[in-house]
Amino acid sequence: MNIFLSYLLLGLSLAAPIGPINAAQIDRGIRSGFMNSWLIGVGAVVADGVYMFVVYIGVVQFLETDFMQTFLWFFGCFVLMYTGIETFMNAGKINLEHSRGKEPLVKSFFSGFLMSISNPLTILFWLGIYGSVLAKTAATYNTGQLVLYSSAIFIGLLIWDIVMASVSSNFRKFLTPQLLVGISCLSGISLIGFGIYFGMQAFNVLF
Repeated sequence: MNIFLSYLLLGLSLAAPIGPINAAQIDRGIRSGFMNSWLIGVGAVVADGVYMFVVYIGVVQFLETDFMQTFLWFFGCFVLMYTGIETFMNAGKINLEHSRGKEPLVKSFFSGFLMSISNPLTILFWLGIYGSVLAKTAATYNTGQLVLYSSAIFIGLLIWDIVMASVSSNFRKFLTPQLLVGISCLSGISLIGFGIYFGMQAFNVLF
């Protein structure tokens, strides 16, 4: 049970740092409510699952090449810059009474998925930390336990997503329209900032 909880905490520690996903969840929660915010997180968790599977089948060497790292940094830069600019441009359109549910749920899901799947920091986590954890776990426990402990990571991720979606969607009740616009602008600027950082990393790898 202690091992299961440690893997649960590992999932929470992956999700908790303020980054592009959390910034987008806050914006969607304020703008469109719980479901849109939660689905951003679900999309990110699905992307995490893709990388977990990649690590599991051992496609690490391919993703560690300079070409792939440069491509992933540039792709992450594009996704974050696009999402950030869209968030910033739509900040003035927030309406407390009528903004809920305007964005399609599918769009929220794919926004979270693309931001996470194109985030090299997420890739580094799954290839680095989870890769080593997987190697140790596989050497110590059987396949059933390996699946159980890996599932604990996802439970941790989903718990954090529910918390973020609940807080951001309920927080809007206590905000004025002006403050909502301000938070949305900050969220957009944050995403653009992450995008610029990703772009700089791509140039560093390239040159």
